[in-house]
Amino acid sequence: MPASRTGIANLPLHGGKAPRWLFDRMVPLAREITIAIVSDYGPDEMLRRLSHPYWFQAFGCVLGFDWHSSGVTTTLCGALKEGIRGIERDLGLFAAGGKGKTSRKTPSEIESWGEKIAIEPAPLVYASRMSAKVDSAAVQDGYELYHHSFIFTARGSWTVIQQGMNESNRYARRYHWLGETVSDFVNEPHAAILSETRGRTLDLTAGESLPARTTITDIITEEQPEKVIGELKRLKTLDLPARHQIYLRDLHPDSLSRIILSTYERQPEDFERLLGLSGVGAKTIRALSLIAELVHGVEPSYRDPARYSFAHGGKDGIPYPVDRQTYDKSIELLSRAINRTKIGLSDKQKAFQRLNRLRLENQR
Repeated sequence: MPASRTGIANLPLHGGKAPRWLFDRMVPLAREITIAIVSDYGPDEMLRRLSHPYWFQAFGCVLGFDWHSSGVTTTLCGALKEGIRGIERDLGLFAAGGKGKTSRKTPSEIESWGEKIAIEPAPLVYASRMSAKVDSAAVQDGYELYHHSFIFTARGSWTVIQQGMNESNRYARRYHWLGETVSDFVNEPHAAILSETRGRTLDLTAGESLPARTTITDIITEEQPEKVIGELKRLKTLDLPARHQIYLRDLHPDSLSRIILSTYERQPEDFERLLGLSGVGAKTIRALSLIAELVHGVEPSYRDPARYSFAHGGKDGIPYPVDRQTYDKSIELLSRAINRTKIGLSDKQKAFQRLNRLRLENQR
């Protein structure tokens, strides 16, 4: 099943929860806007919109949540999931996953819907699992995933919205996936990325990392596990240049030996299958990447995949978007959707006022 990550957004970490009075209003507004969009354009269009970082951010703002806050991701996804509850079959749109422990229920929720609507759940479960694996192990940017929402249609189309936190810089980074454009999970899945901060990132999904991905797979399938562990132990005695992003002190060859042995026995055919193996996580991939670079001379990409940025601003700040044309289209679509909804006049007027503020800021 095809897959494409379409964007990343970095947002300041904010604690606490959305006030109950606000969330209780976000739920029906999210439901009515979703109904309007699905009615006019179909459920696949809703997936495309959710996968676009600008539109997702605007959607959250229209619902009344802070723009410049990590909470917009978890709160908006929660409001959407709750909003379509009970009308999923009518919409042809389904939601699974969420924040924390709820995210780990994603596979079982997908499988449950698969039985109810007669759709094969295995490809969807795979897409859910691999998107999380890629953003936690193949792209090592310092953000630990804690939110994973998987939204799909009765025809098997899907989008993923997941978020990780970096406690050092106090930011969250949001990852968007759309399952309709690229068939490769591990090669250049980014199409539009939003980020306030950039760092030195191990990005094995970059096009220039193809030789590294191939070498990593060759190492784990062709070299004896004892040799791989021996190479790691030898590397720990070297003095690496200051520029190096992967720190050997973070690796523990002895603790990796069991995973490396198990992986060697299973002989994965390529990097995607290697990444998908149970037990293969960030530390294993980092160790193999080190061997590929320092022993075999094949360097992966350390370029942060971020491509766009929000303007700096405080809580409730409005962004200065890079792509104004796309942003204007998002506002237009939301405006048309709000106009068709059955929500009360007062709530509708407030939503339009928030959209107007976005429009004015975008024109500056």
